[in-house]
Amino acid sequence: MDVSGTIDAILNQKSGEIFTVSPNATVFEAIEMMDNKNVGALLVMEGKKLVGMFSERDYTRKIVLRGKRSRETKVAEIMSTNLTVTHPREPVEKCLRLMTDKRIRHLPVLDEDKVVGVISIGDLVKWVISCQSAAIAHLENYISGGYTG
Repeated sequence: MDVSGTIDAILNQKSGEIFTVSPNATVFEAIEMMDNKNVGALLVMEGKKLVGMFSERDYTRKIVLRGKRSRETKVAEIMSTNLTVTHPREPVEKCLRLMTDKRIRHLPVLDEDKVVGVISIGDLVKWVISCQSAAIAHLENYISGGYTG
């Protein structure tokens, strides 16, 4: 499968908004924000420093299954801290493979130590579909005699 492009090309198509939560916020507040923003994960930040990620998976496995209370539990208690990250110049194909192999759905994008975005598996799938559609259109045009070189 030929998937060209780098992560910065995907970020350029997104709004540029990065949704974050403090480690001191309650899990309920984080879930509420995820619902309002229609996202499946939030970056956990202390100032400008990335300290973790909070996802729907963290909620279901660490709150619901363990019988904890989301209004009393802090994000810091259940956030994922051993994060896999990428950088803007990383090839899309490499990130797709990485996310599939590690079974993760969200990948923070850092330029040096600065958070510049988050990509989801959905973002990558949309990119792949777009690349494939462009290739198909190009081939159809070639087959019908419209190819100009």
